[in-house]
Amino acid sequence: MSPPSLIDVHPNLAGTAPVALSYELFPPRSPAAAETLWTTIRELEATEPDYVSVTYGASGSNRDTAVDLINRLLLETTLRPLAHLTCVGNTPVELAEIIGELLDHGVRGILALRGDLPKDGSQPASGSLRYAQDLIELIRRVEQRRSALLCAGKIAVGVAAYPTRHPESPSVGHDVEVLLAKQRSGADFAITQVFFHANEYSDLVARARRAGVTIPIIPGVMPLTSLRRLKRLGELAGVDPSVELMERLAAVDTEAERRRIGVSATVDLANAALDAGAPGIHLYTFNEHADALDVLDKLALPRPSRPAGRVNTMALRQEYAS
Repeated sequence: MSPPSLIDVHPNLAGTAPVALSYELFPPRSPAAAETLWTTIRELEATEPDYVSVTYGASGSNRDTAVDLINRLLLETTLRPLAHLTCVGNTPVELAEIIGELLDHGVRGILALRGDLPKDGSQPASGSLRYAQDLIELIRRVEQRRSALLCAGKIAVGVAAYPTRHPESPSVGHDVEVLLAKQRSGADFAITQVFFHANEYSDLVARARRAGVTIPIIPGVMPLTSLRRLKRLGELAGVDPSVELMERLAAVDTEAERRRIGVSATVDLANAALDAGAPGIHLYTFNEHADALDVLDKLALPRPSRPAGRVNTMALRQEYAS
């Protein structure tokens, strides 16, 4: 087991460091959704997050749309995209091509995921990758081949972590062993799936550290403002949201009051994770900015100071071209 870090020995030192901030976005499904998304992007950009993750549908169903969104983020904003990439159903050759395309576009962060298994119960095609750690190793091989193009730099590789038992896992202990395997394969950090109870994040970190996981584990937090969304995500994650919160949300008559209750509960959950030493907060936005910004306002995260007037390269290109 690795020796304890300085932060492990002195947890209060974690509070002196800036806290990372990131958001999750997904590709729009219609022109109207795209317009709403870009309003959200501009609002979130003003908070100067460290990165925004860009997801896509099951089995890569809208991967092309996701790549288009990533390209626009790189060209038209100051945001740094973290590209989701799943491996189930794809061969190493296919995935290496996708990774190369992302790098060619300027992506320097990839969230390496297994992805959902086929819903019909069929097995993935022969030769396709089966586990996230296999994808991480492939990313590192592609990175090594392109080290000159990357100026000997490094791709940041993130992975998923599970505060509660993965629906397909035999135990939370097995989940931690999987996370450790991802670290050994070359993962740099982990982002948790959604959780609804304050102790779930701290318990995960404690299990992971005991097992030898040393990479940062960033809590993924969703604004707890939508009763329908809470129920749906609870079903998908296989974990029950707080009964008390669900009852409080169901009992109010106005959207404003429901939002006030949900934002307050989200802030409490995020603060509990920060008190447990979380190095950052990853907000699942569902392409909506209002609730995420309300949560952020009330969290008052210690953020790194940025140079004034960050340059939008796309705006400069347009100005000089005119």
